Parts: sequence; structure tokens; C-alpha cells
Amino acid sequence: MLLCSAETMREIDRTAICEYGIPSTYLMTNAARAVFQAALARLPETGGMVAVFCGPGNNGGDGVAAAAFLLRRGVKVRTFLVGSREKMTADTLEMERRLVEQGGVLEDFSDSQSLEQYLARCDIVIDALFGTGLRSPLRGDALRAVTLINETDAFVISTDIPSGVHADTGKILGAAVSADETVTFALAKAGLFLEPGCTLCGKITLADIGIPRELTQSARPLCYAVMDGDINLPRRRPDTHKGDYGRALIVAGSVGYTGAPVLAAKAATVTGAGLVTLAVPESIYTIAAVKCTEEMVVPLPGSAEGTLSSLAAYSVTDRLSKADVCLLGPGLGRTAHIREIVTSAIKNSKVPLVLDADGINAATENIDVLDEAVCPIILTPHDGEFARLTGHLPNDDPEGRLEAARRFAKQHGVVVVLKGHRTITALPDGSAYVNTTGGPAMAKGGSGDVLAGMITALIAQKFPIKDAVLAAVYLHGLAGDMAARRLGEYSVTASAIIEALPEAIASVTS
Repeated sequence: MLLCSAETMREIDRTAICEYGIPSTYLMTNAARAVFQAALARLPETGGMVAVFCGPGNNGGDGVAAAAFLLRRGVKVRTFLVGSREKMTADTLEMERRLVEQGGVLEDFSDSQSLEQYLARCDIVIDALFGTGLRSPLRGDALRAVTLINETDAFVISTDIPSGVHADTGKILGAAVSADETVTFALAKAGLFLEPGCTLCGKITLADIGIPRELTQSARPLCYAVMDGDINLPRRRPDTHKGDYGRALIVAGSVGYTGAPVLAAKAATVTGAGLVTLAVPESIYTIAAVKCTEEMVVPLPGSAEGTLSSLAAYSVTDRLSKADVCLLGPGLGRTAHIREIVTSAIKNSKVPLVLDADGINAATENIDVLDEAVCPIILTPHDGEFARLTGHLPNDDPEGRLEAARRFAKQHGVVVVLKGHRTITALPDGSAYVNTTGGPAMAKGGSGDVLAGMITALIAQKFPIKDAVLAAVYLHGLAGDMAARRLGEYSVTASAIIEALPEAIASVTS
């Protein structure tokens, strides 16, 4: 799904109105009708009670017009203007006229006990305070109105985007409405899918408001959302063998960290890699070999600390020449030996490298080494690892998580998989994708190791790197969701995610 910016949506609106001659009130009426229909679906047969909070801008006009539709249907509605009447747009004034025709009134907002009592009886509250143009933190009456909306037990519907959520970054501008449903118009906005704004949107309904299809289809994307139906894996030809599905090399593990390499290796096998080789320090070789029955486990020279020694760099380089892809990092530890091995691999590998966990940490010591790579590099950082790469947490970036990941990917020519509730994949060409599967059940040690193994496996099978990464991220979250349905959010483990992978993969194979 294409996700647009607020600026792109404004330009589309302008073109539809000025160049195609579509009346702005026609678009607003259609937007209001969509909000009205969403409210109607939630109202009791007896009619119910609704409160509509409107700003003076065009988003407020959507709310005023929706209130007029509800009044025409016989629903009891009170409509409140939060803001200055002098700032009301011409279209919002026209919608107020229509509201009055239906016997309604646009009341000036006043925080009072009688308003709180009315809200306590409401079935639905409609948030039409601010649209996609909001850029500064809420304050004054607007902040108080948002607080009242969030305190109600009513079903909350936001128009276009919950008021207080930045349309491009998903950041919360001081405070924001927590909606049960968001009716967005023409195109989805990036802030509806990015953290933390995505947690406040509820169900997202995309409404056609009459903008010509050629305008929406040619819109410039800010990014894309990977949705159900976007990922498809082909069925395997019957005349194939294990060599056709790639040789995956995983260099991982150290004393005290024997689970990470095993989880990554098993995930790679279940995700379809033909041959998986797990290379570990000799000190943990026996443990890993016992745990891995399908994967080939090989010992590499170790250090006194129980990690790989710098001597292992030669063995890794040799094995890279025989592999189709290499995963470096899970459980490797943080030592000078590891930094030397990772640096050597980045400089010398001719096959794609997936850097996870301590593979990423090793690269932070000399970030410019990424620019020396002659092979594709895929980084899979969580927020803390990303902060070590860039010097700041992605959420602290003024332009948000999306732009932080995109900037790093473009600057260093790498693929960045910024893990989180809505994992972001940023590519060197500047494109970016937001994943929509996965949830809090996956917040367990080992989940990231599973994802790294899955990415490695799909690259080994010669899928284009973009397709491999997006499919792995989506399937990882889908398997987590499936495991959560069976086990509950508290009890999902990394191993349970691997166990759910066959079902997840089967669901997207055709």
C-alpha cells in the first residue's frame, strides 16, 4: 500500500480542485459521508448519541458535515468548535450552514461539567479537530478537548488521522486522540502506520472521496506498507535438489550465548535454505552440534574469552567463497577479535552479508568500513543498536524513525531493517517499507536471531534482496501472530515462532 505525505495529499487535493474542476465541497461532503457511515455502523438501532469535536479548518468541516448527516438520520448530535470562528475556512462555514439546516448548531467549545456528562452518555465521539497539517504540539482548548475525548468510554472515530499524530512521521505532538477507528481519505498517510502514531489509529478505513484515480495512482510515495496479500512465494519445481536452494553460512555464538546461533540456523533451515552451515567457536562446538540435527556445525578457532579468535578470520573468508550468503553476529560477543573478523568479512566478501546483533556492534567501531563493501550489506538493528550506529535513538530523530533509517541506508548504500512494532526496511535507493505483522508477543530474546536466519535463508535461495528481506520480515511477524493466537501473548518464544513458520510460509505460497 502506498503511503503518502501530507504535502503530497495537499497537492493532489489542489490538482483535483483547480485543474480537474472538482468542487472542494464535493470532496468534503464525500469525506463526511464516509465518516457518517462508519459512525452509523457502530450506533444502536435506537439512534444513540454522538459528540463531534471540530477544528476551524477543513478537517473540522468534515466533522461538521458528518454531524449534519447524522442529524438527518435522526441521531442526537452535539457539535463543538474548538478554535476561533475567525479562522473557519469557507468550506467549513458552508458545512455549518448545512448543519443549521438540519436543526443543528455548532457550539463553541467550553470545558464544563455538563459537557462531561453528555460525553459520558455518548455512544460515539468523532474527532475532527486537526487533519494532516498539524505540525506543533497541542495546547489550550485543543489539548483539553483531546483529553476529554480520551477519557470517554465511547467509540472514537478520527477523521483522516487522529488529532495530534504527525501525518508524516507518526510522532505524537504532545498528546493525541486514541481512536478506535480512523477514516482516512483517498490515500493512507505514513503516520497511520509508523510508530508510535500507529498505536492510536485503531481500525484504518480508506475512503474514496471522488479524487480521480489517475491522481492517486501517480502519487509520489513517502513509503509503502507491506500488507496481507503483498507477499507471495512460488511453489518449488519438482526437479530440484538441495543445491538449488542455496548455501547459507552463519558465523555466530560464544560461551554463554549458545542459543542465538542455533535459533538463527534452525530458522534458516525451516525457511528453506538448501544447506545451512553454522560456524561457532570451538569452545561451544559440542553444544551447538548436539542442538542442530539438520544443520552442519563446524568449529572455528576460539579465544580465551570463549569467543572467536582473530585466527578465525581466515576460515571465515575461505568459507565465504563457498557460500551464497553469510549471517554474521548472533551471540558473537564484543571483542577486538570479533571486530577484526567482521571488518575482514565486509571488505572481502563477494556474497551478501547479513549483520545482526554483535555483527552490527562490531561495525559501529568503524562505520566507514560499510562504504568499502563490494557486496550487498543488510543490517538488522533494534533501536539500541541503531543508536550505536548513528549516535541517537531513531525515535529521537527530528524527522522520525522512517527518515532515520532511510538516511542511513542511502548514506552507506546498505539495507536497514529497523526492528520494532512496525519494522521499517530502508533500501539504498531511498525507498522504504513498513511491515504490518507482528506484535508484543514477539518481545522475547531470540526473536531477532530468528529473523536474521530467515533473511539469510531467502537470500540464499536467490530471491532478489529486497524481496527476500520484505518477505522474511512479513513472515516473521505473521508466524509470531500465529503463535500468539495459540499460546497467548505472554508465552510465545523464539522457538515457537520457528514452529509457526511452516504455516506462515504455506499461507503465502502459490
